[in-house]
Amino acid sequence: MDALAGLLDGPRARGAFLLRAVFDPPWSIRVRDEAPITLMAVVRGSAWVVPDDGDPLELGVGDVAVARGPEPYTIADSPSTEPLVIVHPGQHCTDPAGRPLAQEMGLGVRSWGNDPDGATTVLVGTYQRSGEVSRSLLTALPTLLVLPHGAWDSPLMALLGEEIAKDDPGQDAVLDRLLDLLLIAVLRTWFSRPEARAPAWYLALGDPVVGRALRLIHGDPARPWTVAALAAASGVSRAALARRFTHLVGEPPMAYLTGWRLALAADLLRFPDTTVASVARKVGYATPFALSTAFKRVHGVSPQQYRLGEPPSEPRKKPETPRRRVRVPSP
Repeated sequence: MDALAGLLDGPRARGAFLLRAVFDPPWSIRVRDEAPITLMAVVRGSAWVVPDDGDPLELGVGDVAVARGPEPYTIADSPSTEPLVIVHPGQHCTDPAGRPLAQEMGLGVRSWGNDPDGATTVLVGTYQRSGEVSRSLLTALPTLLVLPHGAWDSPLMALLGEEIAKDDPGQDAVLDRLLDLLLIAVLRTWFSRPEARAPAWYLALGDPVVGRALRLIHGDPARPWTVAALAAASGVSRAALARRFTHLVGEPPMAYLTGWRLALAADLLRFPDTTVASVARKVGYATPFALSTAFKRVHGVSPQQYRLGEPPSEPRKKPETPRRRVRVPSP
């Protein structure tokens, strides 16, 4: 299994919020919806994205931006335009005084804005619930990333643009899957770029030894892996794998395996039809009690409490150890 696809293979978009936004200047939208991820693709004109904690970024035709919540941001015709629309949680839209705008700005099926023939058109896809995107993926992303049009080549954006205004039977499911595919395509390209600061595990996938071990873990987390078993499957000694894995990933193989299992468990618990016992089996724990013990140690709440939405306490931070230069053995 591809590691990035694996992060999105648990809870995926379900009834995602998708629309075609069409505007003529002046326009400015303050987004406070607290959504975990929003993808914005400019198909006509241009737009500025203004994060609260960074510099404004201009988007042109073919550029794609991914905003990671819950931090607010502004998208506008110019960084200097004051917000005219506020997007609240649940995609409730008002003007700055609180007057509802959803009906007033409707332009047809999944189309919205201030002018149906406006100079700028932006496709917007929002994952509305936190469980729809893996926590491991969210923590690997910056608050805002922009992928310029020349950096990638995919037909998915054009296809989404065609499908977003349709109202055929099953159209919501079609759009959910298109949004998933587009997000994976964008992030795969993003993580390959030097400015992306991809997580260590993602970079380590390119190593012939550690990459093999990571793919085994990602592909079959329920298997009772040991360092010896991973080393044998990777064609090196146990000591060599442990040393190389720790150097490239930043933690030993078994610590990484535990973290991966618990991240998957957190995602799977968002499904209403799963039980703690079934999740335990899928992620490699022999009993629900064993999973609950490990889960609470990391997340601060039990799996049942997590499912009910009780806020998890901050995971305990590991004590930092001084970094030292390590000679990485050849495979």
